[in-house]
Amino acid sequence: MLTVLFVVAIGAAWWFTHRASSTVGDTITVYYTKADGTTLAPWQVTLGPARDRASVAFYAATQTVAGPPSNIEAVRFPPGTRVRAVDVTDAIADVDLSREVAGSSPEGSFAEAAEFKALVWTLTQPALGVTSVKVRVDGVRVATLPGGHLELDGPLTRSSF
Repeated sequence: MLTVLFVVAIGAAWWFTHRASSTVGDTITVYYTKADGTTLAPWQVTLGPARDRASVAFYAATQTVAGPPSNIEAVRFPPGTRVRAVDVTDAIADVDLSREVAGSSPEGSFAEAAEFKALVWTLTQPALGVTSVKVRVDGVRVATLPGGHLELDGPLTRSSF
């Protein structure tokens, strides 16, 4: 009898933890980095009907790369940068960005760190259950962007910034 209760308790715990982690509301928080290069600012974006974790992660990454409304001063990804894919496995989001992300920015390493800080903070919010982000450029894992300021060969976490 004790074994049956133990199995039921484990099953219930699994159900509650997995049900709660996959629940996404009507909006998600997307972060951008203010013009000072370090301060993050959140804004809420409304989700469409797809609420599975992979779809929400892709949408959140796309919104981060697009940046906040144009009237807000923020550090932005290089023009033309787009999210090609986002794969979520366990607690890791693997983001594939277009080659434009490697374009030169007048702000150099300052902008590079600010851009990826916003992306990582957006994807590692509790609603998505992601704790780290890996980056590819046009499908290829790269050690750094051409400026060589931000290491991209390992997963990025909130503590990376």
